[in-house]
Amino acid sequence: MKNSFSISVFMNVDKLFYLLLLLFFISSCKNQNKNTDIGTGTEEHQFTNELINETSPYLLQHAHNPVDWKPWSDTAFKKAADENKLVVLSVGYSTCHWCHVMEEESFEDVEVAKLMNDKFVSIKVDREERPDLDMVYQTALQLVNGTGGWPMNAIIMPNGSPVFLGTYYEKEDWKNILAKFSSEYEKNPEKMIEYATMLAEGVQEVYDQPTKQLANAISQNSIENGILEWKKFWDKEWGGNQGEEKFILPTNLIMLLDYAVLQQDADAKNHVLNTLNKVVHGGIYDHIDGGFFRYSTDGTWKVPHFEKMLYDNAQLINLLSKAYKLTDNQDYKVAVAETYSFLQSEMRNEKGGYFSAMDADTNGEEGLYYIWKKAELQALLNDDFDLFAKYYNIQDAEVWEAENYVLNNTVSKAEFLKNNSLDEAQLNEKIAQWKLTLYQARQKRTKPKKDYKVLTSWNALLIDGYLEAYKAFGDVTYLNEAISVFNYLTEYNYTNGELVHSYTKDSKQREVFLEDYAFLAKSAFSLYEVTTQTKYLDISKELMLKADIKYQSSSALYYYNVPNELVPSIVNTSDGVVPSANAIMAQNFLKIGHLEYNTEFLNKAETMGSLVITDFENHAVSYGAWGTLLLQQAYPFYEVVVVGKHAEQSLKEMNKTFIANAILVGSREESDISLFKDRFVNGETFIYVCQNNTCKLPVKTIEAGFQQMISFGYKGFNDMNL
Repeated sequence: MKNSFSISVFMNVDKLFYLLLLLFFISSCKNQNKNTDIGTGTEEHQFTNELINETSPYLLQHAHNPVDWKPWSDTAFKKAADENKLVVLSVGYSTCHWCHVMEEESFEDVEVAKLMNDKFVSIKVDREERPDLDMVYQTALQLVNGTGGWPMNAIIMPNGSPVFLGTYYEKEDWKNILAKFSSEYEKNPEKMIEYATMLAEGVQEVYDQPTKQLANAISQNSIENGILEWKKFWDKEWGGNQGEEKFILPTNLIMLLDYAVLQQDADAKNHVLNTLNKVVHGGIYDHIDGGFFRYSTDGTWKVPHFEKMLYDNAQLINLLSKAYKLTDNQDYKVAVAETYSFLQSEMRNEKGGYFSAMDADTNGEEGLYYIWKKAELQALLNDDFDLFAKYYNIQDAEVWEAENYVLNNTVSKAEFLKNNSLDEAQLNEKIAQWKLTLYQARQKRTKPKKDYKVLTSWNALLIDGYLEAYKAFGDVTYLNEAISVFNYLTEYNYTNGELVHSYTKDSKQREVFLEDYAFLAKSAFSLYEVTTQTKYLDISKELMLKADIKYQSSSALYYYNVPNELVPSIVNTSDGVVPSANAIMAQNFLKIGHLEYNTEFLNKAETMGSLVITDFENHAVSYGAWGTLLLQQAYPFYEVVVVGKHAEQSLKEMNKTFIANAILVGSREESDISLFKDRFVNGETFIYVCQNNTCKLPVKTIEAGFQQMISFGYKGFNDMNL
């Protein structure tokens, strides 16, 4: 998508000032995720720049451009200041399609490169390695243009303040932009400095706003208001939110499922399940390899943008597993198993860490690895083609483009069986055989390339997903893999007490962000809940205490980053492609607070929630992770404790049931942790249920424990006939 931002916008400072004032109050817009090939190759190259010394696949992709790219560093900005040059900042990621297009059209062009090299200092940034930088400049882009996305191309002052921001530009447009700004900087540097200062102040104001918000009472009524406001945008037919493009947004749906159970809201529950039913059968799901694509390019989940991201699949494993516990829907179980298989075979390195992304393109063509032509399917499936075509919409009216099809099932099994002469067992057998046949055929194709960075926060999300799958299905494979990922992170991403955001072999990256500490602390606590091993609890608390010091701000909220002269402090509260790091910090404080009767932690969580309750009420779709916290604070929260030699087994059985707003923990031995103190009886296993500092008498059976929750007023078992 071309960017329509005027290159002369900085010239009219007064007009822009009023635009900025208006846009300060606009919530963040949906980003346009695109993607590209990676590959750097081993052939001889005419040009080599400083990116050759980096380890990011995205930066290495540009290492042989004629543009004299430099990585983000103080040295690069000092060079710009010493030479009195503006800086070109280009931010993207390795699976970004339009980043790759702009590279081919402009950054590989010698004429464009000469202009950039003569007049600018040019810096390349991998947004996955430096989400803090991306966050700052995307915010500025949204302030002046109303939307954001990648590639993000900016022209900035030697002090880091932007004077121009945009996304993708065709070659001639980009050349004109470069010429205009280099000329204006030479002629009117004062005006450019004035504009840059104003925009930088605007960006800082955006990140200062959360810390200045008033604390408001957290109430069920406010949460209900937020859900009602969000409901206006639900697509009742196809699920998800209304729009020409659709993102699944697992964080929101996880929260909404909890809300549906606590409030007994049938509309909310049906919306989540309808969305899941549509996406697991739609084209946004890879029916052959497993795994979910980034988003749908249409409103019916038919044709995806074909990149696969670790964070999407990690969160969807979590969501589908939770939904399975509520519905026993076997399609969810299959989707989780197939997604696990995809991640194992395509996204896992040999030591147990998971890569960040898999490309959409193969040989420069989007979706080539995933799409099918009718003649190819007929040759592969023979007599079964007609039945297959009915099930997966291989009909003339459903062709995507260039006679290609995306597998997309829009008919339920029950309806399909009614109209075709076979039973469910026969259909399931056929589906399995179809998938195997097409999988074997697809393996002969050239696979999309991958970004092999192992990101701490995204892998931590995967740990949570695998643990939820273990809870739902009882398959120890998921638990073992969650432990394996955690062990990888503690060996490579968290060494000698120092955490890093991104790890690759010989990586020079030392940046780390609030999300890394918060998400890894959460997954460590989740491992403690499932295994009862206190070593995980100790790591969770250690990470939380370090984050509390490292990212503390002047308010109850936390900085996302450690600011420096070039990067302002960022307090970010809304969800992005991953949950809000501040919200996860608050969730962690709440759970540890309940476990240890730590009133300081509980008060921290409550204060943090009170600062965003109004944001949730007005724009719940961007505050799903906070919604989970607010539910735990506004509705009754249950402490379910199992103490005794069979604690782990009892927890395993209890975790198969969908339970909202509860901490389920256990100990096989006597413990000084507050929730376990004086509750161990040698040779026995007891279940204790508490709510609001009130506990029932210990019981020995899971059913009796659940009945005690019901006696406290818990409504969540109503669908389960307990």
